[in-house]
Amino acid sequence: MNVFESPAARRRVGLAVVAVLAGFAALVALVRTYAPFLTNAAALREFVAGFGALAPVTFVALQALQVVVAPIPGQVTGLVSGYLFGSVWGSVYSLVGLAIGSFVAFWLSRRYGRPFVETVISDDALARFDEFVAGAGLGGLFVVFLVPGLPDDAVCFVAGLTDVDLWKLVVLALVGRAPAYVVVNVSGASFADENVLAAVILLVVLAVSSIWGLVNRDRILSLLDGR
Repeated sequence: MNVFESPAARRRVGLAVVAVLAGFAALVALVRTYAPFLTNAAALREFVAGFGALAPVTFVALQALQVVVAPIPGQVTGLVSGYLFGSVWGSVYSLVGLAIGSFVAFWLSRRYGRPFVETVISDDALARFDEFVAGAGLGGLFVVFLVPGLPDDAVCFVAGLTDVDLWKLVVLALVGRAPAYVVVNVSGASFADENVLAAVILLVVLAVSSIWGLVNRDRILSLLDGR
């Protein structure tokens, strides 16, 4: 069985992996040069603790914002929260921000309707997700939130156009996304505790799952909506 649907898909994934590795290497070099204290978990946690209650509040706001604006993958912010706050509180703050951001995305779609969603999602993607949300039901939406690599943020906006209660949509998004967020938070905490092997294993598992979801995105969506 082929892992990739086509040579083009294989090249795209390969380029994405190279870009991520190059970006990570550049980031490490910059941090070591201009902000070396960021690589010291104890010093960084002490620095964050100096902000008191403002530190988790700020992070929760950032996590909520990434759901709505999506400039930063949620798994990245989850890794950071685990590193800064530990696996338990990092997961709590990540999920609180996720719940708030998901609610805002659903509410914006419900409040401002299709014209707003059309400004957020391309016409082709909107047409595809329209069909998916209509045919997949709540179970299909849950799977989209559960499987890494599927377009969960985009589906948030389209799902907001339905007549499903907002609280049900938020619960689906929160429960479905929770496993991946807990994994990255535990990984971030493991990095902070210098348990690098455990952190890397968790990230590899999540990365493989995300690549599988990304490569098989169309196939999974078609299966869920019965096409």
